[in-house]
Amino acid sequence: MKFNTLLIHGGKPFDERTGALSYPIYQATTYRQDGIGKHRGYEYSRTANPTREALEKLICELEAGVRGFAFSSGMAAISSVIMLFNYGDEILITKNVYGGTFRVFDKIFKKFGIIAKFIDTTDLDVVENAINNNTRAIFIETPTNPLLDVTDIKEIAKLSKKYEIITVVDNTFMTPFFQRPLELGADIVIHSATKYLGGHSDVLAGLVVVNSKELAEKMHFIQNSVGAVLGPQDSWLLIRGIKTLGIRMERHDRNAREIAEWLKGLPKVRKVYYPGLKEHKGHEVMKKQCSGFGGMISFELDDKDEVEKFISRLRVIYLAESLGAVESLISIPAQMTHASIPQEERLKLGIKDTLIRLSVGIEDVEDLKEDIFNALRR
Repeated sequence: MKFNTLLIHGGKPFDERTGALSYPIYQATTYRQDGIGKHRGYEYSRTANPTREALEKLICELEAGVRGFAFSSGMAAISSVIMLFNYGDEILITKNVYGGTFRVFDKIFKKFGIIAKFIDTTDLDVVENAINNNTRAIFIETPTNPLLDVTDIKEIAKLSKKYEIITVVDNTFMTPFFQRPLELGADIVIHSATKYLGGHSDVLAGLVVVNSKELAEKMHFIQNSVGAVLGPQDSWLLIRGIKTLGIRMERHDRNAREIAEWLKGLPKVRKVYYPGLKEHKGHEVMKKQCSGFGGMISFELDDKDEVEKFISRLRVIYLAESLGAVESLISIPAQMTHASIPQEERLKLGIKDTLIRLSVGIEDVEDLKEDIFNALRR
């Protein structure tokens, strides 16, 4: 089955009992059992819910994995994956990573003895030299948020297998439409499904897919024990959003490519970060492991004082947290998504006060360009 067809017909595309093409919302917490220890696959919704299960089967098929899991948020998904590890275990992490991921490692799991080492995962020599006897995983975000650095998933997976550790990939920016990490050798893939998979700014969710029965058993134990599960109504919304993922991602990608090239020519724009640009250092790796470049662009303005003025003048593009929605969203990472990272560390990473992150929506591209141009011109 081709991917665009799988988006619509994967998982549980209809209710077998009634034939309903919109899979039902099973708003149930508990289920009648036929006898002691005899149930029909469901006993308590923290453990399993039919609507959530339909979503989990769908994302599992889309990522070509062994089993999928749905959580109450992207951070709940990431935190549950971290719970696979033990006191004293070390995880190598992409240094230019989402601020929430940095925060949960640095402020929460550090207290439980899980060691996070933030490194440049785009440099394979740096990664291999960082591996030691306590290293248990390499956690990569590619492209990164917000500087869009690109890590070679296949090469990282080879290193992981060499040293008998696991590879975890945050695939939020690309989705399985453009990038499938498990097929490239990764062991676990994570999504903040709030973003492109949902796509409509109306559902908070996280997804995990694993590539082995052993990891599946461990993840289900954590999911059931901790209980940060996605509710049935949000599961249904996410299934509905995924059906249009293909046509949305194509439009996001097409709009972003045009805007990135156009931004380079504007006088107040100092630098543009977009892996679809030939001069981007990760361009060739992206071409090798992805079928598109995505809808995320970051760019720097010349003057810090101009940033707030620019943002205030926009009319079509909204200033907001999050990304990956049908509407275009803009943010200032240093003050918003990455504010939890100390300023000194942010500057080392290249997250300057003049950096702007743009999530390109599916509006008419000329309207977006006009909005940006007018905001800069004034």
